[in-house]
Amino acid sequence: MASKKTLKIREKREKRTRSKIVGTQERPRLSVFRSDKHIYVQAVDDTQSTTLVTASTLCKELAKNIKNKKKVDVAKEVGKLIAERLKARGIDKIVFDRGRFLYHGRVKALADAAREKGLKF
Repeated sequence: MASKKTLKIREKREKRTRSKIVGTQERPRLSVFRSDKHIYVQAVDDTQSTTLVTASTLCKELAKNIKNKKKVDVAKEVGKLIAERLKARGIDKIVFDRGRFLYHGRVKALADAAREKGLKF
């Protein structure tokens, strides 16, 4: 469990990061959230306040592929899945929103996997 000081720092970082990022229909915001066990990502159109595509470790498509894998490897799988889903909708450019999480570890692995599948940040 994170301390109150750590939580305040994360909230401050989230506000600072999200204030500069806006997603549109052509270039949605790819928002990442990671918990201790899972990682979630969604493509958001901020102009209409709608979620276009989602992927997470809880998806049925990934459930059989991620057993007994490390968290970083699972994040890579989620990154590939979200890229495939966005490509199917005809979207290849996004704005990456790491939120309150630092760009390393699982967040970086997810972003790199999405780039490998053809998304442009």
